[in-house]
Amino acid sequence: MSTFLQVFINGAGKGAVFALLALGFVIIFKATEVINFAQGSVALVGGYIVFVLKPHTGWWLAALSGVVAAAVLSVIIERVLVANAKLASHDALAILTIGVDVILLTEIVRRLGTEAAPFLGDPYDASPIHLGDVTLPKTQTVALITAIVLISVFFAAFRWSNWGVAMRAQAENREASALMGIRSSRITAGAWAVGGALAGIAVLFMATQDFSGAGLSEGTHSLAIYAFPAAIIGGMTSPGGAVVGGFVVGLTESFTAQYIDLDFSKVSVFIVMLIVLIFRPSGLFGKVEQHRV
Repeated sequence: MSTFLQVFINGAGKGAVFALLALGFVIIFKATEVINFAQGSVALVGGYIVFVLKPHTGWWLAALSGVVAAAVLSVIIERVLVANAKLASHDALAILTIGVDVILLTEIVRRLGTEAAPFLGDPYDASPIHLGDVTLPKTQTVALITAIVLISVFFAAFRWSNWGVAMRAQAENREASALMGIRSSRITAGAWAVGGALAGIAVLFMATQDFSGAGLSEGTHSLAIYAFPAAIIGGMTSPGGAVVGGFVVGLTESFTAQYIDLDFSKVSVFIVMLIVLIFRPSGLFGKVEQHRV
């Protein structure tokens, strides 16, 4: 029973981090209908800022700077590249973000060099919590609490703030919302900023010994890709679905690694995604668009 509980907490903690990243995917998609494949490299850039500033400013200020840098970088990608490609289709814009992802990833890997990948979770990494016979990784526990708080704040803002109402209106009907005086550029930039900030927070947990042992490296970027099936499983149009999808991915990966095989765990989340797509092409909570003919 203790092993099951440990695996469950570990999977829920990882799932919380994937939920943050998947939520970023979905927020950007709802605002612009563009799948931002650069989320992983934006997270890596935020982590790199933390790594550079930490010796000079301490962890907390460096972490805040990394989150802000990720948000600003995400807005720059939207304002400079996506917003100016007015004639490009949504598919072309998604491919554009793949190009951005490759460029950013290559530059960060070059800057990090060949030395051992640094870890970022100084206040909680590699310091487990002991509860009787159960030993819980503190990183996953802190990630779970942080994600619950942040996701609650996001849904409150999404439901009751002017920004949230405007964003939902734009997602439903962009032309009608523009006629009502909603400034699309502000809503879109805000969505990309939130998506980038979530990626900057997620990397603080991914680049740790407890989470994967990969540190700040290309491996952490690969790990961020798991957020994509999380968003697909939940539904690209559903913020709530992204959260559910994140936990499905985290728990699936942890339980298959413990009870089946470590290598199989790496593909198990994609098998779950394929099964969901067969029976629910729009994801578990996604909307099916209806077109008049």
